[in-house]
Amino acid sequence: MSDPYQVLGISKSADEAAIKRAFRKLAKENHPDKHGGDDRAKERFSKINNAYEILKDKDRRASFDRGEIDADGNPRFTGYNRGAGQGFGGFDPGMFSDAAGGRGRTRSFQFGGGDVDDVLSSFFTGAGRGSAARDPFAARATKGNDIEAVIAVTLEDIAEGRKPRVSLAAGKTVALNLPAGVTDGQVIRLKGQGEPSLSGGQAGDALVTVRLVRHPLFSAEGANLRLDLPISLDEAVLGGKITVPTLTGKVQLTVPPGSSSGKSLRLKGKGLPGKSGNGDLLVTLRIALPENADEELENLMKSWRAAGMASPRGPEFD
Repeated sequence: MSDPYQVLGISKSADEAAIKRAFRKLAKENHPDKHGGDDRAKERFSKINNAYEILKDKDRRASFDRGEIDADGNPRFTGYNRGAGQGFGGFDPGMFSDAAGGRGRTRSFQFGGGDVDDVLSSFFTGAGRGSAARDPFAARATKGNDIEAVIAVTLEDIAEGRKPRVSLAAGKTVALNLPAGVTDGQVIRLKGQGEPSLSGGQAGDALVTVRLVRHPLFSAEGANLRLDLPISLDEAVLGGKITVPTLTGKVQLTVPPGSSSGKSLRLKGKGLPGKSGNGDLLVTLRIALPENADEELENLMKSWRAAGMASPRGPEFD
């Protein structure tokens, strides 16, 4: 048996953080996987893990410091204490009695319904009422650490159901299933893709944050997409059919006559996959005037002004 403090190379006054640092350092250095499964490495790793299991638990550590358990976590008998009038584990010899009720030779000792042989046997073998399954000092395997990663996702990735690949620790890459309705900043948990456990437990998880790549045309609002569509003045006044891009191809959009700049038209099902089906594409009309002065257009606008055309602004703007 080895003193757990000596195994981890720490003092008896070390705090929890120091214990954990020492364990992680030694466990990584002596992990059997790094030594080709060498038996000596396995033995060292086992001692390191056992020492950590003793010292990381406040109650077990205190029990070890008081001499109540040994370095393997097993109960330790101190023998008969004549000064205190007590026997093994604090038992009072006066509790032993013969059939006549005297204090002579012991014939049987009742403890929770079992005799002394059962009690002692439970300490040494873990059988009976004090079974290993109920042992509060039983070794506990800890889960590996979670890791974090960020992945850039395009709107095309979402629309076409692609599985972008994300790089994790140690150069590992995995294909990411994007859930329906995924949004910018959403964190996706990949179970078991984090750091391996140093004590034989489950591996940690990978927490992947989704970042949507800015698109030159579309902006996402949940499952809906928005698109600003430039139109000419004659298209706004007279209406017409205009070719509009979507994430899955081009479609024809009908612009009603007399459409104002800022008017929104809806193309159903041309958005992103959502939890309840595809969203819509919301097209906002933006009237674009010619950059170069057009004399005919200017004369038309002057005649409109001279005719006293109604203002598009209501009285609240006066």
